[in-house]
Amino acid sequence: MASSARKIIGIFAIIIVFLLVFTAFSNVLILAQDDTEGNIPGVDMAALWSLHGGFTWIYPGSSHNANGHTLHNIYMTDNPYQDAKEIMQYTYGINPHILVIINDKAAAHIFGDDILDTIRQHDWGEGHSRGDAVAMSITQVNLLPVIPDILMGNIKIMII
Repeated sequence: MASSARKIIGIFAIIIVFLLVFTAFSNVLILAQDDTEGNIPGVDMAALWSLHGGFTWIYPGSSHNANGHTLHNIYMTDNPYQDAKEIMQYTYGINPHILVIINDKAAAHIFGDDILDTIRQHDWGEGHSRGDAVAMSITQVNLLPVIPDILMGNIKIMII
């Protein structure tokens, strides 16, 4: 009995190590989903993260695939997550394997309730580009709500 339990634990440990290694060397696409603009959500901001490259901020309106679908409007397509991957491949030549979707509630918990207003102020009010505006706006990060937001469905993580 103890021998089979050790085998099962060993198999789970190998799977977890494999997933961690896979994650560490994969490109991660992060989408900030905006549910406040109507029935169909949009993507207001996106970032690409990798272990060797860090964060690269992406403006969703200027990212598109061969069919003309933009990252901003991927929820209007039949297969939004596959389209997001195709958009990253077509526009940037990058093949993300992991997709993280953060909704408005999670963004407020992690970055503060005023994160969208702060980004808009840097973007439109001070004339910075979108990526610079986001980078300048994220000055305080609270990592404590990440796990609860994952459990509540405010943050979704999937392999694409």
